[in-house]
Amino acid sequence: MLLTDHYFMIALTAGVIPALFWLWFWLREDKENPEPWPLIAISFLAGMAIIPLVVPLQQLAAELYVGENKMLAWVIIEESMKYLVALLIVLWNNAVDEPIDLVMYMIFVALGFAALENTLFIYQQLTGGAYLESFFTGSLRFVGATLLHVLASASVGVCMAFAFYRSNTVRLVYGTVGLCIAIVLHDLFNSFIMIGNPNSILFVFMFVWAGIIVIFLLLEKIKRLGHI
Repeated sequence: MLLTDHYFMIALTAGVIPALFWLWFWLREDKENPEPWPLIAISFLAGMAIIPLVVPLQQLAAELYVGENKMLAWVIIEESMKYLVALLIVLWNNAVDEPIDLVMYMIFVALGFAALENTLFIYQQLTGGAYLESFFTGSLRFVGATLLHVLASASVGVCMAFAFYRSNTVRLVYGTVGLCIAIVLHDLFNSFIMIGNPNSILFVFMFVWAGIIVIFLLLEKIKRLGHI
């Protein structure tokens, strides 16, 4: 079993601890009216739980598509599943009582997803004997892919937050627009990563961090919506 595999436990630790750091970091943005810890944990675990659903869907997409179409299909599957599980598990909850909560819970789901995804990447390298590569993979994903998942899912939450005081139907429409934005952002990230040269990788990290700064600015506006 994986839980008795010391390589998997090392990979799980390396995947989860950085995600928990980012979880703590983002919780500071909602410290005026903090969310209940049980619901935060459920959101994080729900993000992890969809990985076993995403993997077979991506394998099916790999059989149907090739090249850029395959990569786009993978992105659509990941972002749609994160959005769907958030809708089913947490976004209907009474604890979601102000606009910023929609963004926070989308981020919590994204961090859970990233934690297990990073775990699997690191585990694959550890079992292949690539110990140094696994360290660099974990480090790069900490500041790259993990924040990309945050940026993409937060985009969905931001769009829904601006429709917080409107009907559920309108909120879902805004969420769908946010999902399209998330897919575009994620696909652009993958496209530049696949180029593989140092300039493109540097650009993509700058792209992600610029997006995170935009999210911070939008969160300040969303907080004012909550006060209104």
